[in-house]
Amino acid sequence: MLVVVGRIGRAHGIHGELGVEVRTDEPEDRLAPGVVLVTDPVAAGPLTITAGRVHSGRLLLRFAGVDDRTAAESLRGTLLLADVDPGRRPDDEEEWYDHQLVGLAVVRADGAPVGEVAQVLHLPAHDVLAVRRPDDSEVLVPFVAEIVPEVDVATHRLVVTPPPGLLDDVSDDPGEQ
Repeated sequence: MLVVVGRIGRAHGIHGELGVEVRTDEPEDRLAPGVVLVTDPVAAGPLTITAGRVHSGRLLLRFAGVDDRTAAESLRGTLLLADVDPGRRPDDEEEWYDHQLVGLAVVRADGAPVGEVAQVLHLPAHDVLAVRRPDDSEVLVPFVAEIVPEVDVATHRLVVTPPPGLLDDVSDDPGEQ
């Protein structure tokens, strides 16, 4: 199964180095020299990492055949994907791959159904779960321990304890709130 491990950002310098937004907890394995990555869009790859370094807190990578700034800029926005065994879990028991969360039933602590995880969004502050409600509306739930205290992939469910207003229907009329 292919999972996103990074997103290519802007070029750094004139020799083909690229800033990469890391989307894996295992960058030392998945974004190391010699690793070949599938890309989205497919036409941009596959890409072989030839070198990597951290500069000012940002990961910079070089890829085979990308030798100048023009070639590097053409890759901006490309997603980097690695092949992962679908049954494999990350080493930390409090981590999951996106594909293990998508499709899980979302319930409140009292068992009341909320919906189903439709997507995992990787935002700068923290991850967010896009939950599809039974009425086909969608609600965004911050994927933090205080709001999502339990994830049970084996039973195919995720428990949420939302703060007031997060899952409540919001009226269009401000006078009715």
